[in-house]
Amino acid sequence: MKNIILTLSAVAISSPVLAGHHEAGEEHTTNSSDWQIKAYTSAAPSYIGDYASVIGTSGDVLRVGTNGWTCQSGNPRPIPKKGWESAHQAMAVCHDDEGMKWMMAYMSGTKPKMDRDSYMWMLNGDMGEDNTTPGVFNKEDSTPGEWIESGPHLMLMPKDPANLKNFSTDFTTGAPYVMFAGTDYAHLMIPVEGYYKYQPDSSPKK
Repeated sequence: MKNIILTLSAVAISSPVLAGHHEAGEEHTTNSSDWQIKAYTSAAPSYIGDYASVIGTSGDVLRVGTNGWTCQSGNPRPIPKKGWESAHQAMAVCHDDEGMKWMMAYMSGTKPKMDRDSYMWMLNGDMGEDNTTPGVFNKEDSTPGEWIESGPHLMLMPKDPANLKNFSTDFTTGAPYVMFAGTDYAHLMIPVEGYYKYQPDSSPKK
């Protein structure tokens, strides 16, 4: 267990992706440990989040879990002085150890080296990215028509991104689609109920 704590701490300190997270609409002035634990673990179903380890904004391990999952913020943007305003803004994510490998590689700009496919939960969605180009976090800098601010979803991070080559990259159909196709970071986005609440213009049309 000690090795797990040290590993989580090292990842948290080395990664700029870590930050606070929060239930939508809940007022706060600071990201307390209790707030962060509640917020980050809400990224996954309770049967996962309730037993997961939690990494805080400062890189510390706020809670050591028992199920092999870790919850933390996934927002690479600068952390506001008073912390994130909502769970959605913090982009909380829950993943297992293989998912941690993917996240570390993405944040460091290196190729993920995984032993198997992995899943990540983001039930609060994210603040938006270019669907074609990794690392574009401002809509004005994105490829025209390729910006997507996601609501709740699950992600499949493949060991071999080539396995996703036959999936569509169209995020307007409601079906699973590929983000960052043709790159080392290609992964499958799996929308769930509420996925289009932040970007309704992209929702499937009748």
